[in-house]
Amino acid sequence: MPGNSSGSLAGRRVLITCADAFMGPVTRELFEEEGAEVIADSRDLTPGGAPAALVAEHGCPDVLIANLAAPSSPGTPVEALEDAVWTEKFEIMVHPLFRLVQAVLPGMKERRSGKVVVYGSATGLRSMAGVSAYSAARAAQVGFVKAAGLEAAPHNVQINLIAQNYVENPDYYPPELVETERFQKHLSRNVPAGRLATGREDAQLARFLASNESDFIVGQSIAFSGGWTLQG
Repeated sequence: MPGNSSGSLAGRRVLITCADAFMGPVTRELFEEEGAEVIADSRDLTPGGAPAALVAEHGCPDVLIANLAAPSSPGTPVEALEDAVWTEKFEIMVHPLFRLVQAVLPGMKERRSGKVVVYGSATGLRSMAGVSAYSAARAAQVGFVKAAGLEAAPHNVQINLIAQNYVENPDYYPPELVETERFQKHLSRNVPAGRLATGREDAQLARFLASNESDFIVGQSIAFSGGWTLQG
């Protein structure tokens, strides 16, 4: 609740991308409660120069929240997957991530301080049949965070990813789906925790990764899936 703020992000400039969708709104709310100066930007980041232009416009932030999401396009076998769908996942979730990190790293390295938190997906750790393009793009995010995180760590810059699944969000789990008996049975079979996480719980993990409390965490993709990634 707002009255329980720890102030752990007080004075930090935080840039949230695609701030009107996916994990953007709840992250903005929580981070502002924690004292951050939030720059909530909702521009399309698929054009090649858009990420660099975003950073140039606002200056290098103390914290970058790379909030990038695309439809998972479930139920499509590999042989039926259209090239445009495959390409879309990378253009929305992978290429902008690389360009955003490339744009903020020089400033963060120069001041020897910075955080990059990526909202990714547990499908980058445990793939699912029927979502090959989505899983591949999310796995590419994981690989990039590992490599970029290793490069950034000697400069006191930490890059990490939240590998999430089964988190309340209207883009992936709309209420009309969640309320069905079929989905509830699916949840009980597939999520050991037996429920969806709240968006705020997810944002609390992002808050930790954006704070000084996470300075020794480097290049990690942290599963946030109620145990789903441990099965299969």
